[in-house]
Amino acid sequence: MPRSQVAWSKSDRPLLAGSGAGSVVRVRADGVVIEGFDIDGRGGGDLGRDSSGVHVASRRVTVRDCRITRSLFGVYLREANDSRVERCRIEGIPGRDPGEKGSGIHVWNTEGFTLSDNDITQVRDGFYIQSSSRGVIRGNVARDLRFGLHYMFSDDNLFEDNLFENGAAGTALMYSKRIVFRRNRFLHNRGFASVGLLFKACDDVLAESNLIADNARGIFLEGSYNNVFRGNVVAESDAAIVLYDSCAGIRFEGNSFVANQTPLALVGRRTDTRFDGNYWSDNGEPDLDGDGRTDRPYRLSSVFDHFRGNLTAADLFTQGFAAAALAAAERTFPVLDPVPVEDHSPLARPPQLPLVPRPARRPPRPDTAGIAGSALGLAGGLAALLAGRR
Repeated sequence: MPRSQVAWSKSDRPLLAGSGAGSVVRVRADGVVIEGFDIDGRGGGDLGRDSSGVHVASRRVTVRDCRITRSLFGVYLREANDSRVERCRIEGIPGRDPGEKGSGIHVWNTEGFTLSDNDITQVRDGFYIQSSSRGVIRGNVARDLRFGLHYMFSDDNLFEDNLFENGAAGTALMYSKRIVFRRNRFLHNRGFASVGLLFKACDDVLAESNLIADNARGIFLEGSYNNVFRGNVVAESDAAIVLYDSCAGIRFEGNSFVANQTPLALVGRRTDTRFDGNYWSDNGEPDLDGDGRTDRPYRLSSVFDHFRGNLTAADLFTQGFAAAALAAAERTFPVLDPVPVEDHSPLARPPQLPLVPRPARRPPRPDTAGIAGSALGLAGGLAALLAGRR
């Protein structure tokens, strides 16, 4: 523990206070357990030296039930195979720009790690995972930051039951393979470049039973192959899906798309993406034979959405007369549609989807404005679902 002081915090937990010049705790021996401490970085340190509340560079280390405040990085796992970070509360340095902060939990060149039931806020990125594989990330909360999840060159990782909320630019995953997302929530990521769930050059991904709601863009795909999206809810986004023609082998099956401004913004001139058996709340086609599917395919693409995917300024006219006029012309003269993309067997009613649970740890102080906003959002979603049933 370099140049740190030991005292007792107001909560009668031992307090480790750093010098403000480096990491508060550095772990260099295998099998160490750090548990039950309040750790204060005092707002100092050096990003170039990875100054952290707890900096780990050894194997089989556990950091559990710690409260880490005012550190550039919360917990840094550097070549820390088979290490665990559990039930920690991490709050970054208030008042600093994101570029002057580190990540809540930073994982580099590590295999077999576990990150569970942590609560992270006011840092640059909630989780930054790079060149690290075979990890389990479960039951965490990351909110009020730049990226809830920033991720590169990391294969074979599992994300379950996490909440990524109020990111300036959402989550971003790049250059990775065989990632699984189940029962996560990606909420309220709003801004010019905000995305609920972004994949760039990510292959063989499975995303199922996730809630992706109130984001500028729900799902963003570029240069990715053989990904499957199944049983997710994508709701109240400006664009439910942003899809580049550099992708191939993408499948959307049994998802619910509810109250989005547009279902698809296709960037490019072609796609082999398959849409099969999804529910679309703005699909007005009837189900006359009662088989649970509408009688005609649902067309995702339109002339105006093609312009939106290839001309940023078109977003300004989404709700205007120009968009309505193009839609009417397209219905009259279908030859105008440059890239027809259809769900050939859309669901007439939303499917029964598993409930996405809340992560175990929540902020200690109630946020009445957030509760009211969530209630309004839920009411709006239910209204859209009921409208779709009619």
